[in-house]
Amino acid sequence: MSFFSSLAWIIITFLFFTAMVAVVSSLKTKEDNLDTAEGYFLASRSLPGVVIAGSLLLTNLSAEQLVGLNGQSWATNMSPIGWEVGSIFTLLILAYYFLPRYLKMGTTTIPALMEERFGKSTKLVFSTIIVIMYSILNLPVILYSGAVVFERIFDISGMIGCSKFAAVAGLCVVIGIVGGCYAIFGGLKAVAVSDTINGIGLLIAGVLIPFIALSVLAKETGGSGIIDGWKYMVEADSAKMNAWSDWNSAEPNLPWPLIFTGMLFNNIYWWCCNQSFVQRALAAKSLKEGQKGAIFCGFLKCAGPLYLIIPGIIAYHLPSIQETIKSAGDSAIDFAYPALISAVVPKPIMGFFAAVLFGAILSSFNSVLNSASTMFTLDIFRSTELGKRTSDEKCVRIAKYYGTIAGIVAICIGPFVMYANGITTFLNSMSQFVSLPIVCTILGVFMFRKAPKYSPMLITVFHVIVYGAFMLIKPCYPGTTEPVHYLYAMAVLFPIELIIMFILNKIGKEPEYEVKDVGAVDLTPWKYRHVVSIVGIIIAVIIYFVFSPMGIAK
Repeated sequence: MSFFSSLAWIIITFLFFTAMVAVVSSLKTKEDNLDTAEGYFLASRSLPGVVIAGSLLLTNLSAEQLVGLNGQSWATNMSPIGWEVGSIFTLLILAYYFLPRYLKMGTTTIPALMEERFGKSTKLVFSTIIVIMYSILNLPVILYSGAVVFERIFDISGMIGCSKFAAVAGLCVVIGIVGGCYAIFGGLKAVAVSDTINGIGLLIAGVLIPFIALSVLAKETGGSGIIDGWKYMVEADSAKMNAWSDWNSAEPNLPWPLIFTGMLFNNIYWWCCNQSFVQRALAAKSLKEGQKGAIFCGFLKCAGPLYLIIPGIIAYHLPSIQETIKSAGDSAIDFAYPALISAVVPKPIMGFFAAVLFGAILSSFNSVLNSASTMFTLDIFRSTELGKRTSDEKCVRIAKYYGTIAGIVAICIGPFVMYANGITTFLNSMSQFVSLPIVCTILGVFMFRKAPKYSPMLITVFHVIVYGAFMLIKPCYPGTTEPVHYLYAMAVLFPIELIIMFILNKIGKEPEYEVKDVGAVDLTPWKYRHVVSIVGIIIAVIIYFVFSPMGIAK
């Protein structure tokens, strides 16, 4: 009876929080005009800073990241904090450099911005590649990874007595339908509002996990309370607390030189030039609110190690789950976080945690689906003769049709990702084939204003050939058999590609491109941006100092 009572409580709290998010999102968007392109795709450029910050965070945070980063720290040390703490620097670049220019030009999509400078063919090439990647690869993998995480933590198959494939398939359907409803029927604002509420819940639940886990660790190792758990973790293996991995460390370590080079360049793409991220900032009601959102998100990313890295370190030390993790064999790295959650989260709050995790999964799915629909409609369909004659209202309808089809395809493909070994690694590698060419193209709009119109295609061909060769050859660190980290390729290629753009700009005979102000929003910058940014940088430096050989990793 107690089992069914606790199960009922978990289900009730899960449904309550999930329904609350839906109701609040509906109330916040019921007066919005979703029949215009700007209203549907850019929330009528009305998002405040706090909503932008929450939506940026949740767009980035997926179930795969929760499991993946904690699994990396379980297998290595604190070096994966670079993906979280390091993001504040690129978010500041977004706030200070990219966003003022995007809003000044009234940018709706990244490919449309490319067309302004380099012509229709450049826009069509990049938008087609990105839409295909989003629709055929990203969406099914998000559904699958989210469903698998939910299955692993909550044992859905055991709960209802079905196969794991059936449980994953059912979860893909549920996540796809609910996420699709936000993205298809609510537009960007519904996605952003739901992201913000889920973001608040995630921060509460995520921060609770390490404190609960530290108390359990103390109890299992002869101590009592959070402080004893922390002391045991630090003293048992201080090397695990080091965020500065050797320069030639193997993946999933993050070698320390990459903090300032390859990872930084990679993050510029994700935070400053990736449509599914940037679209939230493009919907800002003013530059002031956009800068607030980007900078506040940087602070939230600095808190990321609490729920994305430290739980993995605790899982490494927690005696009661070692056999469970090791029994997974080669997949042990993916079982560390689910095993920790199952072991330490009290039943009374498991429903709330499930709802928050579900929201994080939904956020990634509906954000990518919304961005795919936006680019398909505005960048591909409206580039055709038929599209040019189509009204805003009909374009919104076409976006909904496309979003529905893409969602159905993702739901159908998602469960079968189970049989495609290495698809996530393949997907991550694929994104690197287009990341730097996109960044260079955007910089070509702002910095290299005389570069020929063929410059983006030349950079893309060069990048694909060289990066493809790197991936095929898989060079190793000197004197070892460990493959060189792929971000070292980014560290080398980005400066080279910028030099190529610089040379093309010098020899180019194009009239100098002028970035024009279309008056889309108020461009007055946030008054306190400098002070708040400096505080954020100081916090990031302190975090890196604490988790270093000069700090607690002595």
